[in-house]
Amino acid sequence: MNEKKMRIAVFGIRNMPPSTGSAGEDKFASELYPRLVERGHELTAYLRVYEKPFPELQEYKGVKLIYIKTTRRSGFDTLLHSAKVTWHIIRHNTGKVIHVHNGGNSIWALPLRLCGKRVFIGQDGVDWKREKWPWYAKLYLYISAMITAYVPNDVIIDNIFSKEFFEKRFKKKFSFIPYGSEVPDVAEDDAILKKLGIEPGEYFLFVGRFIPDKGLHYLIPAFEKVSTNKKLVLVGGSPNPSEYEVEIQKTSDDRILFPGYVYGDDTVRLMKNAYAYIQPSDVEGLSPVILMVMGLGTPLICSDIRENIYIAEEYAGAFKKGDVEDLSAQLGFALEHPDLIRQRAEAGALSIRERFNWETITDQHIKLFSGKRSSR
Repeated sequence: MNEKKMRIAVFGIRNMPPSTGSAGEDKFASELYPRLVERGHELTAYLRVYEKPFPELQEYKGVKLIYIKTTRRSGFDTLLHSAKVTWHIIRHNTGKVIHVHNGGNSIWALPLRLCGKRVFIGQDGVDWKREKWPWYAKLYLYISAMITAYVPNDVIIDNIFSKEFFEKRFKKKFSFIPYGSEVPDVAEDDAILKKLGIEPGEYFLFVGRFIPDKGLHYLIPAFEKVSTNKKLVLVGGSPNPSEYEVEIQKTSDDRILFPGYVYGDDTVRLMKNAYAYIQPSDVEGLSPVILMVMGLGTPLICSDIRENIYIAEEYAGAFKKGDVEDLSAQLGFALEHPDLIRQRAEAGALSIRERFNWETITDQHIKLFSGKRSSR
């Protein structure tokens, strides 16, 4: 297969463009796949829905959107959705190249390959180590990792540490392609700030899913210890709220805001105007949110896991993973040194835009899908 027009089908993402319940993969998809369309390739993205009526949007920036209904039962929604999608791809031949997000979907690589498809699995971390999963889910994900290693044509891993881990564990070479950092310019508009009752530079921000991996059970008590009039805005949540999500919202601190999900350009506006962005996660792949925040030049405070530090280098405030006191101290330091954290963020923006470029990343995916292993 050469680099002429390819028909590519994609599944394992939730929404495109990102909307309620979206994760980093959805942001990634919304950046990469329209760029592949611009290069002359045909893209079909399978999206997850839980009930009718289905969304009216049938195309996003040239990417054809197909909606497949699944169950609301957490942990089984992905499995059922991916099974239905696999059957649809095989029956309707919607792609020759199949890009599958999430190593937990690797079991579907076998029927796809038996039907002559070229299959690429996107692996964003060591999934079976995530605390959100019960033991049986961790076992399934570990077995899936073994399938991921040997069944698809190649595995695309977005951070070098997971790549090293997988190569050592499975005695194979895999491809490394990171996320990009560029964020499109958005028009100045303070409507979202007014809606939330916040002022530019007067709030800390987190955007993402409310799951244990993300460390909000560290962030909330750490912020509660800090003396400041600034707000903490926690954007996001899940369409199927868990006990964890319900529990973390019980805080009595009226400085902490839970506005729900914020969409599109308004998310960028919130990031640009934040005093600092906080990423307290226990487990990450190569975080597209950190890349976006740093690309915008917003000060960053993150946990010291290797994946975060690989991106942020010396340009962020880092605290010991899971340490509420250390995170609280980093928040206090940021409040006491506004000029320093801004200078650090500006330098970080220059570095991140050079190291993580979407156009280069698009080229790498095209080469890989065409049968050429990524060199990075």
